[in-house]
Amino acid sequence: MNKQVKTVLLVVGLGLLGYGIYTLVAPEASVSIGEFSVEAQDNTNAYITIALGIAAVALGFLGGKK
Repeated sequence: MNKQVKTVLLVVGLGLLGYGIYTLVAPEASVSIGEFSVEAQDNTNAYITIALGIAAVALGFLGGKK
């Protein structure tokens, strides 16, 4: 694997990791009435994004070593 492909994989992987962690932490919907507040999250897509980011970073580091 050449150097440009490894660099692209690392950049994309880190971007996916950052976006996945952000969507995991940030609330998706929030409703507040007076002192009562409710937040809802759907984290299934965040886990998939984080897994794809880890896979891309791993391929960037380990792919094509001889």
